[in-house]
Amino acid sequence: MANREFDIVVYGATGYTGRLVAEHFVREYGDRQDGPKWAMAGRSLTKLQDVRDAIGAPAETPLVVADADDTAALEAMCRRTRVVLTTVGPYQLYGDALVAACVATGTDYADLCGEPGWMREQIDRHHAAAKESGARICFSSGFDSIPFDLGVLMLQKEAQRRFGAPAPRVRGRVRSMQGTFSGGTAASLGATMKAVAKNPKLIPILQSPFGLTPGFEGPEQPGGMVPRYEEDLGKWAAPFIMATINVKNVHRTNFLGGFPYGEDFRYDEMMLTSPGEAGKAAADAVTEMLKNPFGAKPPKPGEGPSKAEREAGSYDLLFVGEMPGGERLHYAVKGRYDPGYGSTSRMLGETGMALLSCEAPGGVGTPGHFLGEALVARLEERAELRFAPEEG
Repeated sequence: MANREFDIVVYGATGYTGRLVAEHFVREYGDRQDGPKWAMAGRSLTKLQDVRDAIGAPAETPLVVADADDTAALEAMCRRTRVVLTTVGPYQLYGDALVAACVATGTDYADLCGEPGWMREQIDRHHAAAKESGARICFSSGFDSIPFDLGVLMLQKEAQRRFGAPAPRVRGRVRSMQGTFSGGTAASLGATMKAVAKNPKLIPILQSPFGLTPGFEGPEQPGGMVPRYEEDLGKWAAPFIMATINVKNVHRTNFLGGFPYGEDFRYDEMMLTSPGEAGKAAADAVTEMLKNPFGAKPPKPGEGPSKAEREAGSYDLLFVGEMPGGERLHYAVKGRYDPGYGSTSRMLGETGMALLSCEAPGGVGTPGHFLGEALVARLEERAELRFAPEEG
């Protein structure tokens, strides 16, 4: 792939999140002689021109026209680039042809998918062929699930360093999160519900923590769906809406790596509230809210917060590793910017950059499996994430 015209194509650059990814390349690499050769792609040349000008991209920035259901155009686009970054979702509606084109052409791919039913279909359909072509298909390369996938990976590396073994039990806990859900997230959830209605065979995949590890069922996992008081942290914990996808990706990273966390690994995610009765009331309120997380008027795809709102966002994640001897290890991942937009767009951009120097074999994988510490380094340098152990 070294002689391809582009390093990276941002597909969906005229959409809300795709535009933010393109802005990331302009901001971080626009004036660098050693920056990537990148292009903006979408279905409308006029809209691509408008976005290019609006974000201050150079006038010579290449523009590629390709519709999500035009197989020939997608394959032609993929043959021109080493990596495709796509924000065109819901992926179960618009992603099939692009994944197939990347697999066929040996082109690396990363997206923001949080749709486990569709992801499992792609694993079953393309994993062997992607290994053969060398294409690295990297799902969930935004807030779901990079900070969680890499947070567990870095905690386990710290556990190996300190104790000579991985932690068989890890808790992922959201200490704080300031931001909003995207319209794409709401649309993806709606598309998933419709897909389940048409194909009930998806239900076990959605319900199982091991829905993305075909052929492997690990030990019974903590549920994380009932509020609980966490004695060691001194706070109540409530269900976390993104746990259903993040937990699956963490287990897939472990699975693809040959079980560096162990085959008996147990993991869950929850959101911390506060101590006492107030904390319990807040945890109960979160549990009730999850029955209808987007309310009566969910955000529409293409909508999102202002620049000021994105820059005011942040998140703080804690990972607690529990060792067989009773020792505990704390590891933190902290991010600046709104998690669903400002931070996610930076994470997807840097996933693309890390794929350019990745030497892992092809297949359908995860950021943690393909990129690991190399992506951590990029995110700390270019996306304002911080990964560090903490005193427990």
